[in-house]
Amino acid sequence: MSEIKRAVIYARFSSDMQREESIEVQVRACKEYCRKKRYVVTNVYVDEAKSARDVLTRDAYNQMLADAISHQFDVIIFHKIDRNARNEFNYYTFKHTLSTLGIGHEYAAQNIDFSPEGQMMESMLVGFAAYYSRNLAKETKKGLNENAYKAQFNGGRPPLGYKIVDKKYVIEPTEAEAVKLIFEMYLAGHGYGIIAHTLAAKGFKTRDGRNFGKNSLYDILGNEKYTGL
Repeated sequence: MSEIKRAVIYARFSSDMQREESIEVQVRACKEYCRKKRYVVTNVYVDEAKSARDVLTRDAYNQMLADAISHQFDVIIFHKIDRNARNEFNYYTFKHTLSTLGIGHEYAAQNIDFSPEGQMMESMLVGFAAYYSRNLAKETKKGLNENAYKAQFNGGRPPLGYKIVDKKYVIEPTEAEAVKLIFEMYLAGHGYGIIAHTLAAKGFKTRDGRNFGKNSLYDILGNEKYTGL
């Protein structure tokens, strides 16, 4: 009778066209795979809203590698290759590390074995995952550039004095008065301390409801969006 393998499951979802529910789908498929293989699942590692391009930002992934070094399990189960990595260097570095430790890795939804054909399929799927990631980044940047050309909102927090209406920057009158005063006083040669004191005396507050300080004034005066960029 063969020795029962200790398996762990790794699941991840990123923000690109995925939802948090996809974690449940991945884990369910991996558990069913382990049941059929008669593996004993000892842990489930989950990274939520994390990119596969940079493994350094994935806390659960890195904890899993640390546990692998201490030989806490025998095999890692992923749903698909793109849940592991979308970068060839990261993928094959990870594979080499596991091989050195004598730990296996398998995919619940992709039948990849150690035959020449299986290894060729693995290489192709790794390449497809890397291509998808890079193309997605390119298309996202293209969309952001197009929004910028149209002077549309590109995400983040609009600067003080503006609000967003139908993806367009619209002046927020009360905040705009504070911004105008800041620039007028700075151009007149007043320092940050005097400007902050004047704003407080007139009842102006930051968007967070605080008095203006040197850092907030510095950020406003250095924000290129106020020049129309």
